[in-house]
Amino acid sequence: MTEDDPGPGPRNRDATRTALAYAQGSYRPSAVQAGRRGRLALPGAVSFWVSVALMVLFMYAAAAPTPLYRVYQEKWGFSAATLTAVFAVYVLFLVVTLLTAGSLSDHVGRRPLVIAGIILSAAACVLFLAANGTGLLFAARALQGIAVGAGLNTLGAVLLDLRPRSSLAPLLSSAAPNAGLAAGALLTAVLVQYGPAPTQLVWWLLLAAFAAALVLLAAMPEPGTRRPGALASLRPRISVPRPARGAFARAVPALVAVWALGGFYLSLGPSLAAQLSHSRNLLWGGAVAFLLTGVGAAAALAVRNLRPATVMLGGCLALTVGAGTTIAAIQVGAPAVLLLGTGLAGAGFGPAFLGAYRTVVALAAPADRAGLIAAIFTVSYLSMGLPALIAGITATQAGLHSTALVYSAAVAGLAALAAATFLPRRRTPASTPQPPAPALPPGPCTIPPYPPPVHTQQPQPPQ
Repeated sequence: MTEDDPGPGPRNRDATRTALAYAQGSYRPSAVQAGRRGRLALPGAVSFWVSVALMVLFMYAAAAPTPLYRVYQEKWGFSAATLTAVFAVYVLFLVVTLLTAGSLSDHVGRRPLVIAGIILSAAACVLFLAANGTGLLFAARALQGIAVGAGLNTLGAVLLDLRPRSSLAPLLSSAAPNAGLAAGALLTAVLVQYGPAPTQLVWWLLLAAFAAALVLLAAMPEPGTRRPGALASLRPRISVPRPARGAFARAVPALVAVWALGGFYLSLGPSLAAQLSHSRNLLWGGAVAFLLTGVGAAAALAVRNLRPATVMLGGCLALTVGAGTTIAAIQVGAPAVLLLGTGLAGAGFGPAFLGAYRTVVALAAPADRAGLIAAIFTVSYLSMGLPALIAGITATQAGLHSTALVYSAAVAGLAALAAATFLPRRRTPASTPQPPAPALPPGPCTIPPYPPPVHTQQPQPPQ
């Protein structure tokens, strides 16, 4: 026994008890311990809920521009094509960040990535405040894409680090972004419609929130560990293993339908709501975005314990009915029917992706799942950005009314195709393994979603 290896003495027993208490979220540092570190660290349980709040904040900020697009468009006179291009830039930078930096926090630590995300989000708020044209809008949305890709993905891993054996972590890793997205669309519409300084108030409030977040994050201990290989981890890994290729091909129509619908609602949805309602009240736009994402999240939570095949089929059918109702609303010019169609589409929005994700990932070996998840979300994010951009260009030439009709019909057709091709294979063999993915993987119910964090060092929660 040496000084460096004191054996099973009181000091080692104390360290063991402290480690167990921290893992269970009940650790409280003593004044002496805090003084040795030079600061008072937040307990594990508090850090967990601070991380949940940060996820909400990231998504609130990302959704805030949705009700403002119409205000900027009227102020600076740009086209629908430019509007959707601003949205597509956000999606582009988000997916690139996820593909390259998705596991970077395994090597540099969790806190640096979250801090970087907060700083970039705050910088985006400053650009929105200073914007006097579309140039700064593009720059601000690019920063938001990077911030969400780096910060939100890492926070999902933080929740698993802090609660490795609890089902609460994977559940909240999806529920918190859902709440932020829905609240960001609706509450920003309220602030812009009824508050002072419509293009500035929300960004000042968010700046204050991000400043407070930095203070809280400075008091949080580092939940992860560091190891070499940071540069190598930046290389994207995208692959579809042979056992999953058939299911992946059948799921593609559902993925495209779900994410294309989300892209349309988060870019041109407020403009469509204003056209049908013949009202300048921005709450119409906030309401449709809130309904799609909020109902989608609630529906996904409600069916998360059902068989993936059943969830996917039911989601695709609900998505078809919702898109068909939206077509009727556009044809007759009824805003109330638009809200009904949006709610019905939302009922299929989350479950369709949840079922497709689980069905495909279940067929891959654990070593192949990271590349497969990257492939799923590459298809998904391309479907979110490109169709919305094409819709903006078409709306500039042919009008929003006709564009929305064709777009909704395409979504309905893709969802129906997914249901039809999946129906004969809806029974999954009992021997098929289920993926060790979060109970509700971040997806379209958290658009711009966010794949479940793929980190090599985080513990796998029991499913």
